[in-house]
Amino acid sequence: MAGDDSDDFRIRPGRLRSGGARLGVGPQSFVRQVESAVRKAGGNPSRIGGVAGKKSGRFNARGRGAKAAASLSADAGGWRRDSSGRYRARRVIVKARVVKLNPQRRAGRSAPKVRGAISRAADAHLRYLERDGVTREGEKGCAYSAIENEADGRAFIERGREDRHQFRFIIAPEDAEEMTDLRRFTRDLMRQMETDLDTQLDWIGVDHHNTGHPHTHVIVRGVTDDGKILNIAGDYIAHGVRHRASELVTRELGHQSEIDVARKLASEVDAERLTRLDRMLLSGAAGRGRRRSTAGPRRLLSDPREPASSDQPGETAGAIWTRRRG
Repeated sequence: MAGDDSDDFRIRPGRLRSGGARLGVGPQSFVRQVESAVRKAGGNPSRIGGVAGKKSGRFNARGRGAKAAASLSADAGGWRRDSSGRYRARRVIVKARVVKLNPQRRAGRSAPKVRGAISRAADAHLRYLERDGVTREGEKGCAYSAIENEADGRAFIERGREDRHQFRFIIAPEDAEEMTDLRRFTRDLMRQMETDLDTQLDWIGVDHHNTGHPHTHVIVRGVTDDGKILNIAGDYIAHGVRHRASELVTRELGHQSEIDVARKLASEVDAERLTRLDRMLLSGAAGRGRRRSTAGPRRLLSDPREPASSDQPGETAGAIWTRRRG
């Protein structure tokens, strides 16, 4: 037994393997930390250090408005600082879509049917905009133009029936409820767009107040004032329109301070809907590589009415925070 060396052994540690669910958060690179901080501030990390119209592809930089988009600063909506603290410009959400009305490459026997379906879809879109219950008083929506308070939407659609395409915008200022006249704001924005695009625009707009955030639907014909096809640079559609809208709202309401943002976020704690605070929490969790549950964030982003699997239906952010702390 004295010569038995069975107790002599050497430990050979293997390579580290995943132990299942992580209990902690691993170290983050500097870039990840910056991206996470930008998301929490409500910014877009993909636009850090970029300028609209620069290195964005030849199709995005081509068309009317390209020079205007290239002259806009990429960080115009970011935080700035003065003697009173940090502030930023007012934020505006702009959704844009180019709808083909008469596709040039459509040929053959199916072409008339395709154009007929597109034409009916344009009529249906106008009916959707002018439906009942979209005004402050719950009445039918009313189209207006640059010079008319009650524009003929059907006549507008007929004028553009043979256009190759049309542009559809949804413009939603974050502080629309504080603005005095959403219609006047839309007209000012369209006049600025005419200056940037170097042409007069044929357009109609309809204000909607049936959601938590008042917004305006704008349809623009895809023709210039001399009857040619209107091609707008992709950079201007993606960034230029939002930048001009933000300038107008900031001019009316003033810059937004850090205290103003904190008050708005506090008011969203008890809101029974997917709010900006919820999106910030989900974005922060995505930046750290963690998820509360497998389907929670995805379900919240896809349908705000669907609660996450780990929360109770109709539960507010404040109630969820209290329950988890308890």
